[in-house]
Amino acid sequence: MKTEKKQYAEAEGLFTWPADEPHLIGGLCKGCNTYFFPKFSEFHKPGCPLEPVEEVLLSRRGKLATYTIQCFPVPSPFPNPEPFVPFAIGIVALPEGIEVIGQLTGVSVEDVKTGIDVELVVEKLCEDKEGNEAMTWKFRPV
Repeated sequence: MKTEKKQYAEAEGLFTWPADEPHLIGGLCKGCNTYFFPKFSEFHKPGCPLEPVEEVLLSRRGKLATYTIQCFPVPSPFPNPEPFVPFAIGIVALPEGIEVIGQLTGVSVEDVKTGIDVELVVEKLCEDKEGNEAMTWKFRPV
């Protein structure tokens, strides 16, 4: 009997999924009007008054501010695809005034460049021992 593969969010509470248009789930401090990711309820910078933190959906699109190429497998216990293929990791500037790191998809390491417009997507990060797919956020060029 063949079991069907399942998909699950690699980390709960960081992004909306399943969704046709996924968003990162951030926070907005009501005391200083600062956005941040991920959302948390503690002080996020020195001197900020303890005010309620509002959960917000961050913009899906931004600009690639900088990037690096991951040229070797990451150490255990983190999963690595077999065979390992180098990939780009970028820092994306969002309209809210924050920068978020994420793996880049839909662009080769030779073609990635700063300043491109990107959008948030949810894709497979890896498969677990049962063959189920752990999903995470990534950014792809638009």
